[in-house]
Amino acid sequence: MRQLVSVLLCLCAATGVCAYSVSTSNANVKVKEGLGVDLTCSYSADFGSNPRLEWKFRDLKGSQTYVIYNGQPTDSYSSRITLVNGKDLRFSKVTRVDNGDYICEVSSAQSPYQAATVKLTVLVPPAAPMCNIPPTVTTNKMAVLHCYDPAGSPPPTYKWYKDGTLLPVDPSKIAGFQNATYKLDPLSGKLEFPSVTKMDSGQYYCEASNEAGPTQRCSGARMEVRDMNTGGIVAGVIIALLLLALIIFGVWFAKKKGLLPSIKSESKPNSKAVYQPTTTYARDDDDGEFKQKSSFVV
Repeated sequence: MRQLVSVLLCLCAATGVCAYSVSTSNANVKVKEGLGVDLTCSYSADFGSNPRLEWKFRDLKGSQTYVIYNGQPTDSYSSRITLVNGKDLRFSKVTRVDNGDYICEVSSAQSPYQAATVKLTVLVPPAAPMCNIPPTVTTNKMAVLHCYDPAGSPPPTYKWYKDGTLLPVDPSKIAGFQNATYKLDPLSGKLEFPSVTKMDSGQYYCEASNEAGPTQRCSGARMEVRDMNTGGIVAGVIIALLLLALIIFGVWFAKKKGLLPSIKSESKPNSKAVYQPTTTYARDDDDGEFKQKSSFVV
């Protein structure tokens, strides 16, 4: 049997005509979020009366999981998916996480493995995009403006406006924009100025749009391009040096006038004791005479 399958695969590859085929009536399905939809799968009779059919899901990041296995929905899909007519995949409700490719695989003991792929796009209108616009940029420095909408499906495309005027994606091809140096990516929403000039100052906002709903825009903000304030920097350095010199002079003057407390070393007790013998006289009660007695004085 394995030799037969190998021969059939070789014949298919050589002639481009295979009796065993799997197909779908709609390979590109689009449906609004929250609605139901059917993904169809059909196969030729050459697979026999009881072929093995499975559905797999490959998400937008490339991860793959089973949807139908051994004729039954897997646990993560059992609440909203059923197998219709033994081959079609029916969603009771779709969400944006269902975006991706659904692969119908059919095989049997008499036939080689074949598959058909259905691309499912869940339509979600864009929301008001988030835009990041720097308020101030120094002349000849790089400036990058960002616009992003995480909700829209399919992923939105983006447009940028300056002072109400649409910025073309390729300014070199539009009259009046040939001298512009910006780079605009409509897929990522990034607007980049490699080296800004004062002519780039203005009010900016972006728009996000896809086929699922109306265009949305961010509130926008003004970007101001200014020259580097060299005079202000020099003046700031001079003022800082003058303050430092004033502090040093104040400390010196206060020390000279004795206004600062002086630090004195504490006197240590003399660790060496000098003992000097002294002579005292005591009266001897026995004979009434005074006799010398010795003692020490520290």
